[in-house]
Amino acid sequence: MTDLSPEIHIGLSMQDIDAGQWDRLVRDRSPFLKHAFLLALEQSGSVQVDAGWQPCHLIVADSAGGRDKMLAAMPLYIKSHSYGEYVFDWGWAEAYQRYGQPYYPKLLSAIPFTPSQSPRVLVGDDEALQQWLPHIRQAVQRYAEKIGASSWHILFPDQGSAEALQQTELIRREACQFHWRNKGYKTFDDFLATFSSRKRKNLRKERADVAAQGIDFQCLEGGNISEDTWDIFYQYYQSTYQIRGQHGYLTREFFRLIDQSMPENIFLVMAVKDNRPVAGALFFKGADTLFGRYWGAEQDYDNLHFETCYYQGIEYCIQHNISLFDAGAQGEHKLRRGFEPITTLSYHWIKDPAFRAAIADFCQQEVQHVQAYKSAANEQLPFRQSDTVTDSQE
Repeated sequence: MTDLSPEIHIGLSMQDIDAGQWDRLVRDRSPFLKHAFLLALEQSGSVQVDAGWQPCHLIVADSAGGRDKMLAAMPLYIKSHSYGEYVFDWGWAEAYQRYGQPYYPKLLSAIPFTPSQSPRVLVGDDEALQQWLPHIRQAVQRYAEKIGASSWHILFPDQGSAEALQQTELIRREACQFHWRNKGYKTFDDFLATFSSRKRKNLRKERADVAAQGIDFQCLEGGNISEDTWDIFYQYYQSTYQIRGQHGYLTREFFRLIDQSMPENIFLVMAVKDNRPVAGALFFKGADTLFGRYWGAEQDYDNLHFETCYYQGIEYCIQHNISLFDAGAQGEHKLRRGFEPITTLSYHWIKDPAFRAAIADFCQQEVQHVQAYKSAANEQLPFRQSDTVTDSQE
């Protein structure tokens, strides 16, 4: 453990932070933590004050010898709403409003629009995490007091961050997602062999339906995606939101920037019919995890979403020996396609003692519902009850 006397700085944008030092702490643990990703969000205007996301990132720096060295860091935002977070606290905001209290602004440690687990406090090693977390917590709470924030929320921490956060007085909240695990499959058929006969037939029919519509697929790695293709994909991405009367969070410039700054972390699957793209899904690659993130289509084709976003991703994981596929938040429909329920966590500091007690009680009761939900979800998985079961010939 170091004896340095560091300084904690809050209120920084990514352009204020040295990319090399930030990424040294990230250590390739998530593409979404990379300096390039967070900087692209800001430079593209996807994340900005007017959009309700004011960057105010935190770093711990040692200035000994007249030279700054980053010892720890944390993404941090001032939020004026709860959109784009995927841990829903609208009910909490409504409760504040009923009692005539402001819930916003609030502080948020998360990756904008990205409900994927990863470290939330970036440090060189686990020992340093235990050292710096209490100081960081105190600094954030002082900052919350300064700007009049009601609360601080840490969303989707990975296991290491969660274990450290569990030792604090923050309120713990549970939720559920669905992830696919590569259990040493050599081919997609190896994966399907783990299904019961009826579920296997259903999935094969979905894939056959897509092929019968004359749709093929192109996998384009980052750096080899043309501007025209990005334009088409972005049009389809926005259309998925417009159908729901919304506007996509990300600007066209964001996709241009990440294609330039982190091409090794992305690839785009385009669905093609009659030599023309009709849909697309953008994936991100981590050290041993594939992340399915953004999707869009020109119109509704039977089962095309499942093929493009899930089966193409599973095929990629098998071909490249990737262990985990995180296809995004929610979606019980993932269960019958082999995605298993997992628990995700968030941690919350609530300034007001009365609201803190009420929210802590709510989160404690919510755990029972989440566990019951996971149990019911496991019952819907398509896998055979035992590897010894022999299915009839298909």
